[in-house]
Amino acid sequence: MTTFVLVHGAWHGPWAWDRIVPLLHDAGAHTITPDLSAVGDHGLHDHAEAVVAALDTAQEEGKLVLVGHSYAGLVVREAADARPNAVGHVALVDGWVGPDGASMFSLAPDAFVNAVRTAAQTRGDGWRIPPPPPAAFGIADPDTAAWLAARMLPQPLRTFTEPTRLSRAVDRIPGTAIHCRPQTYPFERFGEAVGYRTHALDGPHDVMLTDPKPLARILLDVCFLQEAEARSLE
Repeated sequence: MTTFVLVHGAWHGPWAWDRIVPLLHDAGAHTITPDLSAVGDHGLHDHAEAVVAALDTAQEEGKLVLVGHSYAGLVVREAADARPNAVGHVALVDGWVGPDGASMFSLAPDAFVNAVRTAAQTRGDGWRIPPPPPAAFGIADPDTAAWLAARMLPQPLRTFTEPTRLSRAVDRIPGTAIHCRPQTYPFERFGEAVGYRTHALDGPHDVMLTDPKPLARILLDVCFLQEAEARSLE
């Protein structure tokens, strides 16, 4: 069965997938959830290397579905570029993504960049970004908001400033860009720009917390699509 490598976004941890993992397991899939939340001044390249290490442990050449949420869209693309033979499909969930040299700050609007820089300077010792409130991720339910607020951690500023380093290898891997509706940022356009299929899903940015079943169904559909593409190539 397919293995999903589920990579969490900024301020989050592997726990972000806690409501998705059991659903994928029930369908017979395996999961790996790399942890990018270690304390310290890490950058995007450090996070990509951590995902590469996870890909190497899987040792399932050509079968992995590499999933990135939000900021991790940039991370998984760099990791897939480093291990193109290991990844059969890239799936983004409201993922930031761009060409070689793209970064969060190059893709995000000026208002976002200015707010993040100010938060890091005034409340993060100049190098880390304090977590925003759960409402920033579209979480309205009080219980889910409290659960999320208790777990989020500061995000190193360098993860948002470092540009991706890509060859053309990642562009040979098929991909799907899942974008949540209503859109907060142009995630559908980002996915289209790198040649990915797009798939709309009603829900907030942290849709894996609020609507895990519909998201799991889409990810499993990606798995079947990957298998069909592999048979076609054969």
